[in-house]
Amino acid sequence: MITKQLILRAIEELPEDAGIEDALDRILLLYKVEKGLRQADAGKLVTQAEARRRMAKWLR
Repeated sequence: MITKQLILRAIEELPEDAGIEDALDRILLLYKVEKGLRQADAGKLVTQAEARRRMAKWLR
């Protein structure tokens, strides 16, 4: 599915009382997932140990 269609579907699936911030949050999530999938396809992955090391810094 192309990006525009994904964005439109994500917005249509929001509840009727959703605001602009909700729509932006949903679009940002879609962007980050798509970006991550492209990185994975390109072989830009980190090991589980590296991910844990990075997260340990964030959780301090």
